[in-house]
Amino acid sequence: MALIVAIGSQNAFVLRQGIRREHVLPLVAFCALSDALLIVAGVGGAGMVLRGNATLMLLTRYGGALFLGIYALLAARRAWAGTQLQVDGRQGSTLAAALLTCFGFTFLNPHVYLDTVVLLGAIANQHGETGRWVFGAGAGLASAVWFSALGYGARLLGPLFEHIAAWRVLDSLIALTMATLALTLLQT
Repeated sequence: MALIVAIGSQNAFVLRQGIRREHVLPLVAFCALSDALLIVAGVGGAGMVLRGNATLMLLTRYGGALFLGIYALLAARRAWAGTQLQVDGRQGSTLAAALLTCFGFTFLNPHVYLDTVVLLGAIANQHGETGRWVFGAGAGLASAVWFSALGYGARLLGPLFEHIAAWRVLDSLIALTMATLALTLLQT
C-alpha cells in the first residue's frame, strides 16, 4: 500500500479530476486495472527484463520527464491565470482526453515500473509460488481501494474548491510535484 499511495503524478491527476467530479469512475477503473496489470507483470517476473534493458529504461525516463515537464507547465499556467473551475462535472475535458492523460501519467512514468513491476514483483517473489500471487492480489486490491478513495473522496473537498485561491494552491502544488518528478527523472 505504501508504494501505491505515494503521491505522484497519477494520484495528483485523479485527485484533481475527483475534485472536479469529472470522469471519476473511468479514471479510477483505469488506474486500478493498470496497476493490477503491472503488478501481475511484476509477480510474473517482468521486472528482471526491465532491469536488463537499459535502452527501454532510458527512453521511458526521458519520455516521462518530457511528459511531466509539459504537464507541470500547464498546471503552472492554470495557477497563474487563477481561473475558477466548476466542481460539478460540467467542465470541458472529454473522457478520451482524460484517459489519454491518465495513460501518460501511468505508462510514461518510469517510477510506476520501478514501484509496481520491479519492487512489488521482487517483494512478492519472496513469498514462494503460491504466496507471491496472494501478495500480488492484495497489492491489486490495495490499489483499487486507494484509487476509489482518492477519486471519490476528493469530492468532499468540493466546497473548498469553489474559491479561486484553492485552485491556485492545488495547481501550484501539482506543478511543483510534476516539475520535481521530471527533474528527478533527468538526474537519475
